[in-house]
Amino acid sequence: MRHEAQHEGQGRSLTPWYTQGAFDRLANLGARVFFAHPSCPALKSKGKTMKNIFVGNLSFGTTEQDVRTLFEAHGKVDRVTIVTDRDSGQPRGFGFVEMTNNAEGDRAIAAVNGKEIGGRALNVNEAKPKSEGASRGGGGGRGNSGGGGRGRY
Repeated sequence: MRHEAQHEGQGRSLTPWYTQGAFDRLANLGARVFFAHPSCPALKSKGKTMKNIFVGNLSFGTTEQDVRTLFEAHGKVDRVTIVTDRDSGQPRGFGFVEMTNNAEGDRAIAAVNGKEIGGRALNVNEAKPKSEGASRGGGGGRGNSGGGGRGRY
């Protein structure tokens, strides 16, 4: 990823808006909401890395609070998300937990993996980012998708 761009024809180097300095200036102005790309260096916490944890095989009755309580026993939990179906709103049986401290996250994974909740043994491991080339699949197409019609005369 390139962090500087040449202004076309003028030879000037432009610094992107999402540098740490720009981020700090916005924070000092009292701004509370930031929209930034996830790979923005300014979003990385200093000295600590976040642990994103996949939690699978959740029973459909398990709530975000249930998952939070389970993981808080092992460290500070930043966010819990249970993934729901876009159309029905029903839980899909898995979710994600973000823990502030990487080491606490590793300990939580080891402690919670295989633990039973709601009659189901949880599958817990470090969440892997989606690969660049991964697609959602989708339906195959028909060879000729032309419409019916009367044809040519």
